[in-house]
Amino acid sequence: MADDSKNGTEKLGYLGLGLMGTPMTRRLLKAGYQVAVWNRSEGKVAPLVEAGAKHVVTPRDLLASSDIVFMCVTDAAAVKEVIFGPEGLAAAPGAGKLVVDFSSIHPDAARDLATRLKVANGAGWIDAPVSGGTKGAEEGTLAIMAGGAAGDIERVRPYVLAMARRFTHMGPIGAGQTTKLCNQVIVGCAMAVLAEATRLAVNAGIDANRLPEALAGGFADSIPLQLFVPRMVNGIHSPPLGHIATMLKDLDTVADVAQATSTPVPMAALAGQLFRLAKAARGADADALEIYKLSAAERKAV
Repeated sequence: MADDSKNGTEKLGYLGLGLMGTPMTRRLLKAGYQVAVWNRSEGKVAPLVEAGAKHVVTPRDLLASSDIVFMCVTDAAAVKEVIFGPEGLAAAPGAGKLVVDFSSIHPDAARDLATRLKVANGAGWIDAPVSGGTKGAEEGTLAIMAGGAAGDIERVRPYVLAMARRFTHMGPIGAGQTTKLCNQVIVGCAMAVLAEATRLAVNAGIDANRLPEALAGGFADSIPLQLFVPRMVNGIHSPPLGHIATMLKDLDTVADVAQATSTPVPMAALAGQLFRLAKAARGADADALEIYKLSAAERKAV
């Protein structure tokens, strides 16, 4: 049952009910908050309405009925569309309201969209990309890095911490996105390296399933080691931890920002090319951990 004391606080909205948005919205509902929802494909709305969410017809209606709108969509073009497209967020009065974008987009795009939205309707902006994948979204253990005004960050903190374990203010608008790029350098390279180590174990005839156990507590231990290797070895890709196209998008953004800041990123650049190969071989919507399959031995015809 919802906590009536929380229902007396701010009304929340969530836009984009994909792999991350759906479990994050569920956590807000379980915490007792009022949440209105919108999604481009309405099939994903019904289960959340059954769980207590209110369905609205357009993004404009979502902001009109909410004090704070959270959103998580695929890329900057999708963010732009739901804000400035027909019946977008910008069409609703926004003074005193906040838009918190969990999407991973270019820092420059975040700053530009925030400025345009402020001019259009007065709404504030926080860029707050997330790390932790679908597992973290379901369990509320996400790490969220944020860019925006300090007062806005504190205003949304209690709601964000219903969805995440960590919520760190990194600086002004755009800083959250830059921090996420640093995260993706590490995660993208880790996926590529763990795929390499796992394939070496398999090809050399040892039980790769035991790598996480054998390396636990040593310098090679990490959350990615413990989580990714068993999924790679056993071909567990549903639900995906993240799509190949999403990781590639982020690593391409890393390359762009690195060029603009004269930053050498040789490892991230290589990881980006490996994910480009994985996209060609496995498909854009395949689980990012299918990068492991790039090195599989070709089966000979019988």
